[in-house]
Amino acid sequence: MRPWTLLAWLAAPLLAACGGAPRGGGVSNAVECVPYARQVSGIQLYGNAYTWWDQASGRYSRGPDPAPGAVLVFRQSGRLPYGHVSVVRSVRSGREITVTQANWVHHRIAEDEPVVDVSPGNDWSAVRVWWAPSHALGASAYATYGFIVPGGAAGRDLVAANP
Repeated sequence: MRPWTLLAWLAAPLLAACGGAPRGGGVSNAVECVPYARQVSGIQLYGNAYTWWDQASGRYSRGPDPAPGAVLVFRQSGRLPYGHVSVVRSVRSGREITVTQANWVHHRIAEDEPVVDVSPGNDWSAVRVWWAPSHALGASAYATYGFIVPGGAAGRDLVAANP
């Protein structure tokens, strides 16, 4: 097997659109958020990132409280047509976490990047995300559903404020 073929085969689980899998069954040349978050968190959900929130109902705990290993689910928007998912690495304060994620910066994996809660109710329903090209938090606020916690069946299932 040629080295590039082996590399493509080994990387295939990570290579799909934030919307799930590449169209036509082919392999994309980019690492994307959904398969990356699935691999890092162990949460077994599929499809577009924004659909993870509803899919997690009854399967995983959901809520507004960040915890290491939890997945932050971004809502679908004009800028995020498939939504986005990132995995919490650490909780720095009640309003700041660090995440690891794929494809926030096109086709790149980022680790330990800050995300700040900018929601009026301090409930993580709106966040600003580190933008590496500018070495600062991005100017835009993004709506989120909240956090999905890896583990067994949902013990707590709180829908984030501001639907």
